[in-house]
Amino acid sequence: MQQHFSLAECDVVGFDLDHTLCRYHLPQSARLIYDSFAQYLVTEKGYDEDLLTLSPDNLDFCCKGLVLDIEEGNFLKLAEDGTVLRASHGTKSMTFEEILEIYGRKEWKHFNTVSGMVSRTAKYYLYDNYFDLPGALLCARVVDSLDQHDGQKKYDFWKDMVAAIQHNYKISAFKEDCGMYFPEVKNHPDKYLRRCPESVKKWLKQLKNAGKILLLITSSHSDYCRLLCEHVLGNDFEEYFDILITNALKPGFFSHTPNQRPFRTLENDEEQEALLSLDKPGWYSQGNATQLYDLLKKMTGKLDPKVVYFGDSMHSDIFPARHYSNWETVFILEELLGDKGTVPAKAESEPLEKKGKYEGDQLKVPYFVSKQWGSFFMDRLPGLENAEETLVHTWSCKCISTYSTIAIPSLEAIADLPLDYRFTRFSSNSSATAGYYPSPPRALLPNEDSVMMK
Repeated sequence: MQQHFSLAECDVVGFDLDHTLCRYHLPQSARLIYDSFAQYLVTEKGYDEDLLTLSPDNLDFCCKGLVLDIEEGNFLKLAEDGTVLRASHGTKSMTFEEILEIYGRKEWKHFNTVSGMVSRTAKYYLYDNYFDLPGALLCARVVDSLDQHDGQKKYDFWKDMVAAIQHNYKISAFKEDCGMYFPEVKNHPDKYLRRCPESVKKWLKQLKNAGKILLLITSSHSDYCRLLCEHVLGNDFEEYFDILITNALKPGFFSHTPNQRPFRTLENDEEQEALLSLDKPGWYSQGNATQLYDLLKKMTGKLDPKVVYFGDSMHSDIFPARHYSNWETVFILEELLGDKGTVPAKAESEPLEKKGKYEGDQLKVPYFVSKQWGSFFMDRLPGLENAEETLVHTWSCKCISTYSTIAIPSLEAIADLPLDYRFTRFSSNSSATAGYYPSPPRALLPNEDSVMMK
């Protein structure tokens, strides 16, 4: 595979919606998601009312890439080889000794299946996007609460958590004003949604003018999709895309066969009969990548049109698009912004004027830089029996270089580049930092011992 990637070489450019084209005000949306789940657990399932109170500091627990070991009530941060780097029981960090005692210095027992991206079972749950993260904090606080009141050893709260998610996000919830989430976003879109920068809108038009086919593939239902798109792109949002696919139920969209997951037409946001094939551009619901690709062949007149897909979820977007469809993938990773906000330890003793750009960034450190969990990309693994500690890549970091073509902090970061700009792609024979644009995370740069890992 060539070392460079360019949008000019792609025939089709596809986008996820939430946290990709539509970005959120993260602290506000995190609080709303947390409250919507907590409210359900307390009022419908009888959980402790203390779950409803939340201080802003609590959000520090939220960190992408954590895995919840459901039966044990433990959250795990995994190294690329599947060993446990950090862990917490509920919200309480576990010591190195406790981690060794429970998990040892070996591959976590479910690592084989979780690294195949099967991230939802009765045994564990992988938290990999901003819609999920507040749920991680809530589950951790549920474990704290159950320990306090019942002294439980095995936990069975997960079914209630799934019910809370389904209650708030079910397909009819938007229309019925059901749950807390949709009514609140409908009534206060500006509080939660960030308008798409003009540079990105211009770039989308530029892609279309260059003859690219533009896709929107989102797991959001059509009514919520319309609200988001009108707010962030404008009332003419449909003109940006040739094909819109809502309720795509990713990752199944990529892994399911046409008869398992047929396309459906929509009338007034209601799904209609299943289609035997996809014959023309337009707005559809559900569906599968196989029939979509057949249509793309017809539209481009090519046997093997080249598709690139932009998304923010490793589980729903990046892994399945690469693994099942062999598409190019661009990973939207806001953690690349947060990484710059970490002040190097050695800079703290310097006079203010020498601190350079870090002190300004420090004020804007978003909630996705977690003190409790450290760097998303790297961590220290303590040595056994007086051996030196080693720096290791996290499993999340390994997934990025394995399944993404490139990783960027936002669409805005590349919107002003010429379409034939040549990005250095991730590949097994390039450096671990090659595919990050505009710059690699500081944690991955050599001699960056000062990065926030403590």
